[in-house]
Parts: sequence; C-alpha cells; structure tokens
Amino acid sequence: MADTGTAGERPRRRRGAARARLLAAASRRFYADGVTATGIDAITAEAGVAKMSLYNNFSSKADLVMAYLDARHEEWLELYRRRLDGVRDGRGGVLAVFDAYADHAAFAYERGFRGCGLLNAAAELPAGDEGRSVVRRHKEQVESLLAGHVGEILPERPEEARAIAEHLAFLLEGAMARAGLEGGDTRVRHARAMASDLLDRL
Repeated sequence: MADTGTAGERPRRRRGAARARLLAAASRRFYADGVTATGIDAITAEAGVAKMSLYNNFSSKADLVMAYLDARHEEWLELYRRRLDGVRDGRGGVLAVFDAYADHAAFAYERGFRGCGLLNAAAELPAGDEGRSVVRRHKEQVESLLAGHVGEILPERPEEARAIAEHLAFLLEGAMARAGLEGGDTRVRHARAMASDLLDRL
C-alpha cells in the first residue's frame, strides 16, 4: 500500500480540503450574490460537500462570513506584497497600494467586478457586528501603509504626510466605489494616475 499517512492524518486532510472548498465557494457566492442572499445550501452545493461538513468546519454562517472577510484581507495583502517587491521608494510604495486594488478589480469575477468585497459585506452587516470591525481594521491598515510610504517622501513633515495619506485613502475608496458601480477597473486606474500626479507635486 502506497499511502503512508496514518488514519488520524487522513481525516484531518479531508477536513482541511473540505474547509478550503467551502471557503472558496462562500467567497464566490458572497461576492457575486451578497452575504444575506447566499444561503448555506448554495455554498455546500457549490463546494460539493454535505451540509454537515460545513458545520464541522465553521460554527455558523457568521463564522464563515468572518473567515471570508479574513481571507479577502489576506488576499489583498498578498497582492500588495507582490506589487511592493522591488519598490525602492515611498512613491512606488503608494502606487503599489493602488496597483494591488487594481489587481483585485481585474480578477475574473463570475458576475463582474462589484467593488470592494469587504465594504460590500460590511454594508450588509448590522451595526456592532464583529465583521464590520474586520473591514474597518483592513481600511485602517491600508491608510497606515499609505501613511508610511508618504512618510518616506516627507520625513520631516509627519502631519502633512498623514493628511496626504488620508487624502489618498479617500481617493482610493471613491474610485473603488465608482468602479464597482461601473463594473471595471477604469476608475481605479484613473485614481492611480491622480495619486501619481499628486506625489510628483510634493
């Protein structure tokens, strides 16, 4: 027999594979159809697993939504890290943030680009929901990254650097909102060009 894994390892691998399929299916359905409109049955059917498998991996739909938000955040961070690779200055760092958002917008989504998946989900969650805090932390981290990069450009003017980072964050969020409505990345690319122009004038 070629299988050298133990009986205990095989079920763990199966559970890990089922969890990954469930999260991937939920990510597609939540983004395409919305969190509220997507039921457990739709997710398990797309993942090709039994409903019990979902509850073996996630305590509830709310737990699955939290996993989706965390995965979406990590996915964006990975795009940003790739864009940051080889960047040599603060200007390039700022543009890497915009490029990472453009990369997210360029994915082959089932029903086209619908804007920021994190903000879309947050708009459906009630006030005080933990998921909204996850989205808020993501946006705060993005603005913090921008502030760090602008700070490299203006090391002697920290207050101005923070104000410019906030301006850039608003520019980026507005572009993402419009891009989501229009179903493409044009507004994000325009926002990047505006950011580049602003940085050239510092």
